Amino acid sequence: MLRTNASNLVMLSVQGQITPPMQRTAYRVDREGVPFVLPGTGGIAYNVKVGQPAFGWVGDHVEPGVSTAASIDDRGGARNQAYNTLACVGNEAVVISGDAKGARGVVTGKHGGIEHVLIDFAQEDLEKMVIEDKVLIKAYGLGLELLDYPGITVRNLDPNLLEKLGITEEGGQLIVPVAGKIPARLMGSGIGASTTASGDYDITTTDQDEIKALGIDQLKFGDLVALEDADNRFGRSYRKGALSVGVVVHSDCLVAGHGPGVTTLFTCIDGSLGVRLDPEANIGRMLQIGIYR
Repeated sequence: MLRTNASNLVMLSVQGQITPPMQRTAYRVDREGVPFVLPGTGGIAYNVKVGQPAFGWVGDHVEPGVSTAASIDDRGGARNQAYNTLACVGNEAVVISGDAKGARGVVTGKHGGIEHVLIDFAQEDLEKMVIEDKVLIKAYGLGLELLDYPGITVRNLDPNLLEKLGITEEGGQLIVPVAGKIPARLMGSGIGASTTASGDYDITTTDQDEIKALGIDQLKFGDLVALEDADNRFGRSYRKGALSVGVVVHSDCLVAGHGPGVTTLFTCIDGSLGVRLDPEANIGRMLQIGIYR
């Protein structure tokens, strides 16, 4: 078992609400200059779940499960920043108002820009929910450290999920299973951000031939992926030899510089982090959520 500082971490309540879909303009323009109007972020996605393909949906930035935020109207405000930063992938969530009161779910990702925390719930609970129902998250994981691997920075990860990832130790390296590897040249929107303790950044999918050649078009919501030459310790930047591991949180996109979003879980520049390919490396399977319920 990995030695961590989990016993000293603070578990703190953060409260959000189910967000309505937002439409700032009549239409958006895709990477080929073609206008489109399609479903996107926000709301309750009844048929989009962790474990399903991140590609092929008739939508843009589609978020599986339930989209939540602390404040609907002030997305860049302090409450939303705290909500998005404190919540961690794997945290328990519970509905505290409305007909679905008492329903329990699991945080599956964090989406930057729109500042959403994404939560998976059982289908029967989704059917009882409405926009603006309140959700409480037991935020736990911020500040998590691997005591025997000081070169590996952990972000956005519930310690209880850490134990279920199937991590091994080999030759002084921590080896994390991943469903795919993403070259640094394909990381787009969100790169250059000053923190990885919230939000995500996107795998760019403009070059469809390259995406298919690398098998990236087979990724699913909840898949763990390796981001090659990606330094995510204090922001998102290119660094040769660095390695980050994250989880796919939202769907493919049509807008230039965008694609499936990845929330960072681990990052390292000293070579102590490694990966092994495993097509079943998906948090849905590990947590028995999404299509695996």
